[in-house]
Amino acid sequence: MLYSLHILDYLEPVNIREISNDEPYKDGQVGKLISVYEEEFPDLLQADLILVGCREERGARRSRNNISAPDCIRQQFYKLYHWHSDLQLVDVGNIRTGANLTDSYAALRTVVSELSALGKTVIILGGSHDLSMAQYQSYVSRKKLIEVTCVDALVDINIDAPFKAENFLMEMLTDEPNYIHHYNHIAFQSYFVHPNMLETMDKLRFDCFRVGKVKERIDEMEPVLRNSNMLSFDITAIAHHFAPANHLSPNGLTGEEACTLMRFAGLSPNINSIGIYGFIPERDQQDLTARQIAQMIWYVIDGRSKGQREATLNDKEYFNEYHTAFAEVQTTFLQSKKTNRWWMQLPDQKYIACSYNDYLLASSNEVPERWLRAQERM
Repeated sequence: MLYSLHILDYLEPVNIREISNDEPYKDGQVGKLISVYEEEFPDLLQADLILVGCREERGARRSRNNISAPDCIRQQFYKLYHWHSDLQLVDVGNIRTGANLTDSYAALRTVVSELSALGKTVIILGGSHDLSMAQYQSYVSRKKLIEVTCVDALVDINIDAPFKAENFLMEMLTDEPNYIHHYNHIAFQSYFVHPNMLETMDKLRFDCFRVGKVKERIDEMEPVLRNSNMLSFDITAIAHHFAPANHLSPNGLTGEEACTLMRFAGLSPNINSIGIYGFIPERDQQDLTARQIAQMIWYVIDGRSKGQREATLNDKEYFNEYHTAFAEVQTTFLQSKKTNRWWMQLPDQKYIACSYNDYLLASSNEVPERWLRAQERM
């Protein structure tokens, strides 16, 4: 297969016997149905979602160890039942760890870029959070302007830190030429973030959502993710109780809230790469974090299955159309009859994802903040 020859140089196969502990998978389980790079490289043409592991952790002070985070996640994910026969899953194995950190970045960037170019959605099982930089560079290599969303308790812009995992965002957001049209940060925890940092993000018209706000109205995060192209998820955003491998904070998202965000990501027609980072297996307890991540992946698949049923905005018969005015601005809202999701029209006639609450505000002659922020960025 010509499309796979180049990326094969950067990939190592999966050892299914080791992951399954030599126990055969049952009918209906993911491990029975997913196409895996074990001996022969799988056919990618029919794939909808592709898993790739990356064990690189040197960007977070950690040397390589014998415990493979991607394989620990696979061990739990393959045991789950696959409910979505309309989607084909493929696992292309693990990125070969490079002689140095930049080599690993280059390998991950190349693999994600080529898989995305085939029109596939890639789920990266990391590795430390700085691998987000390689994930982003896969878009840069194609000169694609994107919207990025990061879910993390921290905002990794510590310019004094010597490790990439603590400052990669600075490089990602300021790199030239820059292909980030907009950046969202979900579930940061205020006591870990300097107020000046948030002021800077606000001046750049980036949107940051404190974990408390996310928990109050998690449905407001759906339009954020629907507008995004790339999602980077650090498990530090999940409270220790639900992800014991997270030693940063006792507080954060619940396991169910993390799964809800991932379902929103799956529903998005724009997101085509999702990275899940920061999992350290030796810190886990009874495989609970690995199970949590496995279920998050399951919800990406669930969202993608349901999102495929959405009509395009041009198919007016599948949408309710509402005309309203606020602050002397005439605009139109669309509501999907299939998924009940909302869009609002900007002055340039383009539609962006929004929520029912945005419609209610506009109907009350109030300017929705989402509309205002979009205008400021224009």
